[in-house]
Amino acid sequence: MKRSAKAHWKGTLQEGLGEISTQSTVLKETRYSFKTRFADGIGTNPEELIAAAHAGCFSMALSATLAHHGITAGDIFTTAIADLDMQALSITGIHLELEATVIEGVDEKTFTEIAEGAKAHCIISKALSVPITLSVTYA
Repeated sequence: MKRSAKAHWKGTLQEGLGEISTQSTVLKETRYSFKTRFADGIGTNPEELIAAAHAGCFSMALSATLAHHGITAGDIFTTAIADLDMQALSITGIHLELEATVIEGVDEKTFTEIAEGAKAHCIISKALSVPITLSVTYA
């Protein structure tokens, strides 16, 4: 299975504009720019999208891991905060904030251990350290 997204950028870094679209079309020509990435502007940015993907993936991984342990999850609310180092131009970490209710009883220590396991096995957690390949077409 493959999933894809496309980005188009035109212009200089600070004054150019871009659009991001996803295969599912949930994002369709969604605007991004220097301002949406490094200041306040209308649109999205790559770091925000990584955080969104991580929050969604972790929430699903936690639900699956709880079910594997015979525990039924209630509501799972995850906020992912990507820390961007502007000097190094790198994401230095992602903090996941989890609020959850569990329908079947489980103590806090066990729940925390299960959540840590879900974090380690989340597809996006793993993806953030995989090799990246590149193919180039220059016209």
